[in-house]
Amino acid sequence: MLAPLTLFLLLAAPSSAETAPDTAPASTATLRGAHLTGWAAGSTKARRRFLGEMQAAGFNAVAIALKDYDGRVFVRDVPLARKSGAFINAIPDLAGAVKDFKDQGVYTIARIAIFKDDHLARARPDLAVHFPDGRIWTNDKGTAWVDPYNREIWEYAVEIASRAAVAGFDEIQYDYIRFPSDGKTRQCRYSRKDHTAQTASQALREFLTLARSRLKPMGVKLSICTFGLTTSVDNGMGIGQKLDEMADLVDYVSPMMYPSHYAKGEYGLKNPNRQPYLTIHHGIKDALTRLGTRPEVLRPYLQDFSMGVRYTPAHVRAQIRAAEELGVQGWILWNAQNRYTWSAVQAGPMTKPETAPNQESR
Repeated sequence: MLAPLTLFLLLAAPSSAETAPDTAPASTATLRGAHLTGWAAGSTKARRRFLGEMQAAGFNAVAIALKDYDGRVFVRDVPLARKSGAFINAIPDLAGAVKDFKDQGVYTIARIAIFKDDHLARARPDLAVHFPDGRIWTNDKGTAWVDPYNREIWEYAVEIASRAAVAGFDEIQYDYIRFPSDGKTRQCRYSRKDHTAQTASQALREFLTLARSRLKPMGVKLSICTFGLTTSVDNGMGIGQKLDEMADLVDYVSPMMYPSHYAKGEYGLKNPNRQPYLTIHHGIKDALTRLGTRPEVLRPYLQDFSMGVRYTPAHVRAQIRAAEELGVQGWILWNAQNRYTWSAVQAGPMTKPETAPNQESR
């Protein structure tokens, strides 16, 4: 049975001024975004329908997948993608797709997954993470990764991003910019033999330094996706991600703060998945402490899908409200099927939760 939603009451519909979509290019400080798959972005009909829906709901930004964690690349003429067979013509006219959004004042973000890359790891085993016996390492779901220390992978990620910049994207967003998790990670073997938590964090910073030097002259912003808990944990989490150190090298950081992904008991909450307002409030408050109260740098991904709990517009709005109350006006919704709860943003303002953030039940 679902937890009661009385904490997230919706009031009457807002005035037209409260719901009118932005007509000017989106301010990244007040960014309201949604993720769109490469396949949907490549379909003129699907893309324009999505554009109409998001604008009607007051959204002003889109994050389009140009490389997924399976390794498939939707950008033409990248040498390694062509040689390894990673390229798929899912977006036949990339520049045209970007133009459709930008012509309507929508801020465009190119999302590129980096080190979780099953295709390239199998096509080029020399670039993969390995088990001690030399076999390609895979996580609990059988997915292979490429070596985050390998500079050929760094160049690959920058090459894809460079072509996205030429196509007109406003921003490059790197996802899976981390070391492997969800498996026997102690058996991971990398090209750097003295791998430690410190060298892992150093490698990610060095990659970002390279990417920044190559991409910023092209006029694009640079952002990264991180684990949601990086807002509250500063030890790298075994994957090399230290939020404050990485934030110094990019324009924006997007912790993927899906309540369904937090363990029961996290933040003292019985079930974070059923308490989205409190989960996001805790995480963002910690992030702002770590980032030196710079809310404009923080742009979390928020959950708009069901996993364990059926998420309704009230659940989605609860997350948005938690972020905006703390001064974080930029956020991106995630749904892997592009099925968004647009009414969560169209609906009117909500009352405060009955339980204040510092008074929740333990």
